[in-house]
Amino acid sequence: MDDPTATPPPGCPAHGIGPGGLRRLYGPEAEDLGAVYEKLRAEHGPVAPVLLHDDVPIWVVLGHAENLHMVRSPSQFCRDTRLWSALQDGTVKPDHPMMPHFAWQPICVHAEGDEHLRLRGAVTGAISSIDHRGIRRYINRATQHLVNQFCEAGSADLVSRFAEHLPMMVMCEILGMPDEYNDRIVQAARDMPKGSETAIASNAYLMDVLMRLTARRRAEPADDFTSHLISHPARLTDDEVSQHLRIILVAAYEATANLIANVLRVVLTDPRFRAQLKGGQMTVPEAVEQSLWDEPPFSTVLPYVAKHDTELGGEHISKGDALIMGIAPGNVDPRVRPDLSAHMQGNRSHLAFGGGPHECPGQDIGRAIADVGVDALLTRLPDVQLACPEDELRWSSSISNRHLVELPVKFAPKPQQDVMARPAHPLASPRVSTWQVGTPERQARIPAPAATAPAAPPEPSARPGLLRRFLRWWRGE
Repeated sequence: MDDPTATPPPGCPAHGIGPGGLRRLYGPEAEDLGAVYEKLRAEHGPVAPVLLHDDVPIWVVLGHAENLHMVRSPSQFCRDTRLWSALQDGTVKPDHPMMPHFAWQPICVHAEGDEHLRLRGAVTGAISSIDHRGIRRYINRATQHLVNQFCEAGSADLVSRFAEHLPMMVMCEILGMPDEYNDRIVQAARDMPKGSETAIASNAYLMDVLMRLTARRRAEPADDFTSHLISHPARLTDDEVSQHLRIILVAAYEATANLIANVLRVVLTDPRFRAQLKGGQMTVPEAVEQSLWDEPPFSTVLPYVAKHDTELGGEHISKGDALIMGIAPGNVDPRVRPDLSAHMQGNRSHLAFGGGPHECPGQDIGRAIADVGVDALLTRLPDVQLACPEDELRWSSSISNRHLVELPVKFAPKPQQDVMARPAHPLASPRVSTWQVGTPERQARIPAPAATAPAAPPEPSARPGLLRRFLRWWRGE
């Protein structure tokens, strides 16, 4: 008689299969989730039943059109996890490793209707108050500061020394807590979305930092994002403020760290890509947009919940069922990208920033950090090269994302550059935002003269591009 407790031998097709014959999105057989998604697409089509950690049943949406329909149909699907049957009946345990994603919080991501408008309005209002020119200058200076730490060595790991630090430096500045920037907050922000054994502890650490920031800014307002969020007419509570700061900090950090690493990897490994950048056929913002198609910083968003019985992608979805927004598989849906090698220049219809009422409101902040940071690094290290064979690069994957572990590079040692003191980062008064920092077109404009601005040096005849590079650096481009 067969032993029902026996496990399949290694290499057996049954590996990765759980109760009900459903594929697991976790465990050893799910290390290459891209391959799992394609198997699911072949077996089920654009929507497939799967299992999360602890064999929690859920649907994964693989089709581009189906994902857009789900996120743009608030009458059918919502982000209020309290409606999820698996949470209501105890299938999802309180110590589930993905609980930081699942647990309902008083934030706009989980709200609907008038409450969503109130909370979302506060967030977008605070975002619109950011001085985008000032923050671009800060991004440039932060980049110079980070490059100064390894430029004399002639080698570096651009993931641990650059991509993982620049977004946190910038976000700490924007939120008004530059003194909190350190290795620990970087590690916690990277760990929390993974669903790891330490994810709950990392979440607790981040919330402690942000609750203290909220209390400090409530008592002593300053000219920063947190203070604008607190003072918004929506009158957010301290809990609402700190929870919004958490989702903004973690989402912006994780997405941008992955985006920077991905763009740099392509520049260093694809000769055509780098040639297009150097030749002017492609700008850094266009390279960023291409990366958002090919390697979105977040692979999934979860969960959405069905508000009533409905149908999606030919599957019957019951009221209370949860669904995963499949950003990565949706971006490679063969119905919209039959040729994955074709460039997507000018096409922003990728799913990297979500869509519908819950589309990422701060996506242009991430674009700015990647655009300015990558451009400044490549200008500073024009001879940078990959220091290992491309096939030796390693990735770390989870249900949420896939990111490079290391990106070792080499270059001719460079002297450190003077970096201006950290700017005060003034925030303008709330206004209608026209911030499109990721647009490919750049208008070269010389800043208006100011009493405190140093005179621009004459352009040396032997190096006609020096003045242009200086002016770009001065403007924070």
